[in-house]
Amino acid sequence: MPSPSASCDHSQRILIVDDNSDGLIARKHVLEELGFSTTTAGTAQEALEAFAADAFDLVVTDYRMPRMDGLEFIQHIRVQSPATRVILISGFAEALGLSHSNTGADVVIQKSNHEVSQLVAAVSGLLKVKPRKPVARRSGGHAAAPRARGAAG
Repeated sequence: MPSPSASCDHSQRILIVDDNSDGLIARKHVLEELGFSTTTAGTAQEALEAFAADAFDLVVTDYRMPRMDGLEFIQHIRVQSPATRVILISGFAEALGLSHSNTGADVVIQKSNHEVSQLVAAVSGLLKVKPRKPVARRSGGHAAAPRARGAAG
């Protein structure tokens, strides 16, 4: 497994939602081991309160939860912050035909013994750090001095 410093930007924050405490704790440990900052919620309503109070780069949610399922929760997230990345995890993804095109999630993961590797790959892909732009070169091969950014930059 890659070292946390090599795998992510430590300022990226993830909200994890699952009514099953074992699944919640397992995902939290995996993502924190990679260096992500996580917040957990045991219900969709609790997650909406956390989401309204704080900014998150990514939400990982279970599908089947009491009172409000993952699809309803994703609809609320999309209204509040359409650009927030969302991963939906379900033991019923294949049986119900859940996909990114019909759930509002960016990625849908089927619960299985491959879930952890799929979660790590999905989170890494959705929150990838953009590569730095190459330094502009002047004639003579010396690096150009960085330009000062104005208030609009």
